[in-house]
Amino acid sequence: MAVAVEIDEEWIVCRHGTTRQQGVRWSDLKAVLLETTDQGPFRNDVFWVLVGEKGRCVVPQEAEGSQQLLARLQELAGFDSAAVVEAMGSAENRTYVCWRRPEGD
Repeated sequence: MAVAVEIDEEWIVCRHGTTRQQGVRWSDLKAVLLETTDQGPFRNDVFWVLVGEKGRCVVPQEAEGSQQLLARLQELAGFDSAAVVEAMGSAENRTYVCWRRPEGD
């Protein structure tokens, strides 16, 4: 099943084929995580987890549009690019915090 992530000024949407989608509004974004598994390299083993006020959006790192998503996420003030580099080298089940909305925002 083809997975694609689409971003615009209001939404981040992950489409799983033609029947299922998840989305988070940029304005509702609370945290950006990277989850890694020990299932690689022949299966998806790195996933963006975008945590919103009312749900979350899980995007496989290999999804179409994931490079554009990373570029946009790196524009968030305080985004931890070092966590991304560390996650990309991981071969274990782990969660990396790349960004959290500052308290009071």
